[in-house]
Amino acid sequence: MTEGRKITRVSDVMKMQIDLVDRSMTVADALRQMKYIETKALIVDKRDADDEYGIVMLSDIAREVLAKDRSPERVNVYEIMSKPVITVHPDMDIRYCARLFDKFGLSRAPVTKRGQIMGIVSYTDMVLRGMLVDL
Repeated sequence: MTEGRKITRVSDVMKMQIDLVDRSMTVADALRQMKYIETKALIVDKRDADDEYGIVMLSDIAREVLAKDRSPERVNVYEIMSKPVITVHPDMDIRYCARLFDKFGLSRAPVTKRGQIMGIVSYTDMVLRGMLVDL
């Protein structure tokens, strides 16, 4: 670390509001329930303690439902979700988070602590909320 450089953590830039949906919901119901459109993602809840979280991004819905002319009333979340989802820890330096995103082709990821969702972070959050602090 460079002397005097403040570390910006994922917890400093993440969005704490998320939309948690059930895997068996239809895409239409999940979208109707969505309150935080700016996250551009739905977090799919675990079925039980041994399960993993999933994610459906708006781009997944566009690609798998809209572009294929499928009815959002007939497609369930579990059909288009990515699971397990790669998560990041709230104490991670955003520089390492950006590297992780690049390595795995991510644009956003849930933030978890002790297996519980705390929020969601994206490249946009890291750049606009993280980098501007240092400028």
